[in-house]
Amino acid sequence: MSTETPTAEPPVSPGPKRRQRPEKKVEITDPKAIRALAHAARLEVISELYSTQVSRTATELAAQTGLTPSAMSYHLRALQKWGIVVPAATAGDARERRWKAAGTDFTINSGGGVASPEFAVLDLELDAYRRRVNAYAKTRDERRERGEAVDGPSSVVLASNLLYLTPDQRTELNNRIFELLRDYELEDPDQVPEGAERMATMWSMIPDDRGKAPANPAAGPA
Repeated sequence: MSTETPTAEPPVSPGPKRRQRPEKKVEITDPKAIRALAHAARLEVISELYSTQVSRTATELAAQTGLTPSAMSYHLRALQKWGIVVPAATAGDARERRWKAAGTDFTINSGGGVASPEFAVLDLELDAYRRRVNAYAKTRDERRERGEAVDGPSSVVLASNLLYLTPDQRTELNNRIFELLRDYELEDPDQVPEGAERMATMWSMIPDDRGKAPANPAAGPA
C-alpha cells in the first residue's frame, strides 16, 4: 500500500557525486547499552550524526532536540561511554567540543531475546518520526495560509507491503535497501547541492504473526 501511485517521469540528470566512504559499522549488543538508548534525545543525536556524518556541538544538537546544552552534553557523554559517538576535531571556536558518529552505520542487535530492549528504542524512533510528520504538516499549513506555494504529494511517501520471505531473502532485501540508500549519500556532507531538501526516511521489516502463510493444498492432510 502506498500513499501515491508511481507515474512515469522524465529522465533526471545526474546528481552530485555520492560519497565513497569506508564502512565502519557500530553494533550495540549489550542490553545495558540498548536500554541506555531508550531516550528520545539520544536517538535524535544518533540519527543526526550517523545520517549526516557531520560533527555537531552540544549547543547545535540541543537546539534541534529542545534540550539545554548542559543536558545535551550529559547525553553525549553517555553515548560516548558506549562507543556510539566520539569527540571530533574542533573548528573555529575551540571552547566548545564537537562530536561525531563513531562509525558510518549503526545497528542494534540484542540477539532476539524475550522482552528485547530494542523494542523500547523502536517505539521512540516511531515517536521521533511522528514528530517530523507533525512538524512538516504544521509548516505546510502555515505556508498555505500565507498563500505560499506548498510541496506536491510526491514530497511525502508512505508505503506498506506484506511479503513472504525466507531468512536469506530477508537478509538480501535489507542489504539491497541500505545499498540503495547509500547511493544517495553526498560525497561531501558539508556541500549540499542547490535545490536539495533534507528528507527523513525510515525502513522497517518485522514478522507479521497475525497471519500465517497459507497451507499448500497440494500437500494433502498430514
